[in-house]
Amino acid sequence: MPDKRVAPYGSWKSPFSADVVASGAVQFGQIVLDGDIPYWIEERAPEEGRNVIVRVAPDGSTVDVLPPPFNARSRVHEYGGGAFAVAGGMILFSNFADNHVYRLEGSRPERLTIDQNKRYADFEIDRDRERFVCVREDHSAPGEAVNTIVSVPLHGESDGEILASGNDFYASPRLSPDGSRLAWLTWCHPNMPWDGTDLWVADVEAGGTLGNAEQVAGGPAESIVQPEWSPNGSLYFCSDRTGWWNLYRAAETNVAVAPVEAEIGGPLWNFGTTWYGISSDHNLACILNRRSVQELAVVRPPIKDLEALKVPYTGLRNIVVGGAFAVLLAASPQDEAAIVRVDLHTGDIEVLKRASETWLDPADVSTPQEIGFAASSGSSAVGWFYPPANRSFQGPDDERPPLIVMSHGGPTSVRGPELNPKVQFWTSRGFALLDVNYRGSVGFGRPYREALYGLWGVADVDDCASGATTLAEQNLVDAQRLIIRGGSAGGYTTLCALTFRDVFRAGASSYGIGDLEIFVTDTHKFESRYIEHLVGPYPERKDLYYERSPLHFADRISVPLILLQGLDDKVVPPNQAEMMIEALDSKCLPYAYVAFEGEGHGFRKAENVKRALEAELYFYSRVFGFEISDTFERITIENLDT
Repeated sequence: MPDKRVAPYGSWKSPFSADVVASGAVQFGQIVLDGDIPYWIEERAPEEGRNVIVRVAPDGSTVDVLPPPFNARSRVHEYGGGAFAVAGGMILFSNFADNHVYRLEGSRPERLTIDQNKRYADFEIDRDRERFVCVREDHSAPGEAVNTIVSVPLHGESDGEILASGNDFYASPRLSPDGSRLAWLTWCHPNMPWDGTDLWVADVEAGGTLGNAEQVAGGPAESIVQPEWSPNGSLYFCSDRTGWWNLYRAAETNVAVAPVEAEIGGPLWNFGTTWYGISSDHNLACILNRRSVQELAVVRPPIKDLEALKVPYTGLRNIVVGGAFAVLLAASPQDEAAIVRVDLHTGDIEVLKRASETWLDPADVSTPQEIGFAASSGSSAVGWFYPPANRSFQGPDDERPPLIVMSHGGPTSVRGPELNPKVQFWTSRGFALLDVNYRGSVGFGRPYREALYGLWGVADVDDCASGATTLAEQNLVDAQRLIIRGGSAGGYTTLCALTFRDVFRAGASSYGIGDLEIFVTDTHKFESRYIEHLVGPYPERKDLYYERSPLHFADRISVPLILLQGLDDKVVPPNQAEMMIEALDSKCLPYAYVAFEGEGHGFRKAENVKRALEAELYFYSRVFGFEISDTFERITIENLDT
């Protein structure tokens, strides 16, 4: 190998161009099985973020089954998911453009619903009654949307008949194999589904209505996710009643299945998320989350212990199980996400579809290292540290790399050690990166998840700052070039860190919250009471909402900031970024604002993903004074000398 060229950190020429990151990969979503045939969602940035339904053909190739311009994406809870179902080759899907449900048999979708103000998700096809059951979110009347479980005929047009109502939220309607019983989840404000949910089961009467409803598990302090019927009619679910989401079988005592101090389950941000599945021969396969690293395990009756299947992956999601195999989304620190089929007896793996076919030289890929660091009040936090990596470049001996601290969204979420082109975009240019699983993250048990309650904007900020200073003290990064970036809740953490701490020298907030009071009064139903746990009850603790809103203290910000925002965002509306801009401008601080028409909460169109990455890179190059090798359209940075 030729000698590496010495060049300043941040200036290295990278194989991870913004074009490659934006256009070279798809985002995989929900996976379902129709018999033994896998189907899944692919979100494609080159098609303006269209969600395409794909299946495996008999010859092993993959085939698009959803014609353009249809887009299989739901807007229930705004985050959607559970946007399609398949039975006997018939596909049901929610179309993003008009919120209608369509049936697809052949080449032309047929509309089944009437009112565009009603949204549908989490479909369960009931062939015996020629209908489907799903969650409906009704926006047709003023005020808060109304959520219910409804049944809708498979032929003609109808808005559906309500089967279950009266609570704030519903999810996971699931029919027993013989169609005689329906299970579902429900919860009410101010709980989120990871706080407390109720699992109900009811008989399905001859006319299709529900009778003899019974709550079988759950409560205000127990999170239940993914009710699932086995082929013999036993009901399973995941519960965190012990502090860890684990598997249970519904019975008089709700029997634990292979209890373990790890998570089998997670936060229900999206409908259709799955953490386990049951095969026709009653083997159970599940995803174990240990400290943000996922493992594949099986339970083989009559043995009740978990048996690990050795697979070369650390990131696993959305598992479905067939006769003797599982299909799931898998990734590792060296491999981008792929849809894989795993033989549950041999562990053999078949890759069905890769997110990207671009070959990567391992020498260009930064391998993460888990680090722990002290946090406030005697607590500790963890993160994944990615050092700079590029086969052709190295930094000067007397220089340390700038550090980007990434604070994930949610905040009830997690980041694991798997290849992410958006991370490698930075590390291959000479940046170090720390992906922080601050207090509040999942995969570490309920106490760690709830350690953020009452402390949002404080504990998460402390953990990000502590991680950065720990790496600087170890001389692994440049203490004078510490950057923090994040989107959504991570954008809020970013703004708080720049406002209330003196650690970071620049920041990037994507659709971040600047004013908690505006957020809580202007956001959508699903999250409208979320921060009562994270901050405090509103308006009783209005003082806390004020004290933890960066917008009210923007005069304390003393470092450059770039803000990126979708103009169609309903979760964090653009007014949050626009008010922050006014505050920055009044102080004559360097800032940039990049807004995107037609984008909501997160950027899906390839040209916008590309533009956002390039804008942020250019912003850092100007702030820290290094040259970049990429050629692209520059952005305007206000209040920065030319």
